[in-house]
Amino acid sequence: MIYLLEDDDGIRNFVLYALRSSGFEAEGFDAPSAFYTAMKERIPDLLLLDIMLPEEDGLSILKKLRADSSASGLPIILLTAKTTEFDKVTGLDSGADDYITKPFGAMELISRINALLRRTRGAENKLTAGDITLIPSRHEVLRGEERLVLTLKEYELLAALMKEKGKVITRDELLSRVWGYDFTGESRTVDVHVRTLRSKLGDSGSIIETVRGVGYRVGDGSD
Repeated sequence: MIYLLEDDDGIRNFVLYALRSSGFEAEGFDAPSAFYTAMKERIPDLLLLDIMLPEEDGLSILKKLRADSSASGLPIILLTAKTTEFDKVTGLDSGADDYITKPFGAMELISRINALLRRTRGAENKLTAGDITLIPSRHEVLRGEERLVLTLKEYELLAALMKEKGKVITRDELLSRVWGYDFTGESRTVDVHVRTLRSKLGDSGSIIETVRGVGYRVGDGSD
């Protein structure tokens, strides 16, 4: 899935047509608010991001994504009318993986997308526990070869545990990492999400071990 955040209807329709004609699944948004809503449901494989947008500047969005643990590895290409060297350096230094200036052709766009996807997928890190594989760069969780559908918080919770496999993480630590330092909920929130996460992992749910009175850790699910 490729997301496109572009407020110009003509450019957005042109890019979506080019992507879909090239075999990509793609979805377009004309405003940051709609984009943020979609990101809560699914992290794409790549984002095409305009800089000059209503509601919020594209560079601000880029910086937020790079600071977000669930989207920090998302490949991002800036599409913009800003053509100076300074603008390009600013965009790349802010965390963009590539920078394409308008106007651009469909063939160049698709070529740059394919090149970036090859580069990022070739370098992706995988976390494993038992038969569960978590791929941060694709925001994907597999049980064997089966792709599991998790909510954003379930994914972030599993990622937090798998990144420190074998280490016990307290409920308070998980609340801070997954829900944020200003989250006002109770530690029971973690327990509820662990329960639903285990359910979705099926027989592999045993990789999440409860350490009574402390918190949780991820192992390989062996007794």
